[in-house]
Amino acid sequence: MQEELNQFERNEVWTLVPRPKTTNVIGTKWIFRNKSDEDGNIVRNKARLVAQGYSQIEGIDFEETFAPVARLESIRLLLSISCVHKFKLHQMDVKSAFLNGFLQEEVFVEQPKGFVDAHHPNHVYRLKKALMG
Repeated sequence: MQEELNQFERNEVWTLVPRPKTTNVIGTKWIFRNKSDEDGNIVRNKARLVAQGYSQIEGIDFEETFAPVARLESIRLLLSISCVHKFKLHQMDVKSAFLNGFLQEEVFVEQPKGFVDAHHPNHVYRLKKALMG
């Protein structure tokens, strides 16, 4: 969990601000997942902080949605072009790819449970970049 929050700090995902009086503040929750190897042995526990997007209202809290996965059509096109031009392709797993989506609108989220700032317990985070969920 701390590693996830450290990534947010490194990528400047949010800033702690006083709670706005007239704006909807979206909740956050932790999603936990066990990563296994090919034999089924747990090799890593992952924690991901996500926005509780189901509390948002289209047209008020957001205008469009984003998915941190590539569409199958895009992958096929990439493979076709790389075959024609004889490009070498490499696959890599990027932990924080979704943190690169800059936001135009103002979005506020609650501080994550267990990680509330002791000096500003009533403050919320104003997102600068996209957060999953």
